[in-house]
Amino acid sequence: MSLREIERSNRFSFILAATLIAGGLIVTGVSLMHLTSRGELQLAQTSPSTPSVPAGKSDGPAESMPGGTRPTTPAPEPARPSEDAQKAGAKPALPPAPAEKMGEPVGK
Repeated sequence: MSLREIERSNRFSFILAATLIAGGLIVTGVSLMHLTSRGELQLAQTSPSTPSVPAGKSDGPAESMPGGTRPTTPAPEPARPSEDAQKAGAKPALPPAPAEKMGEPVGK
């Protein structure tokens, strides 16, 4: 290939690349304009500030107090059933916890 043919090939490649980049930018701009003009560009919404009353309950959740303890109504159930329930055949909800392993002390 002569020097002119190489320059012509490089010029064609540069023009083709610039055209493709410009076309992509134009398509992106037109798409964004179309979305904003139709009003489909939506933002996330937060949940209502006052929680609704769950189905089957007559009152809502207990009010929280700053610095106070967390209200637990009804009280949480343990993961392990009582001894009487285990004798009746109830199985624990969680497997037994693994024994703690002690490693070498960290430090010098």
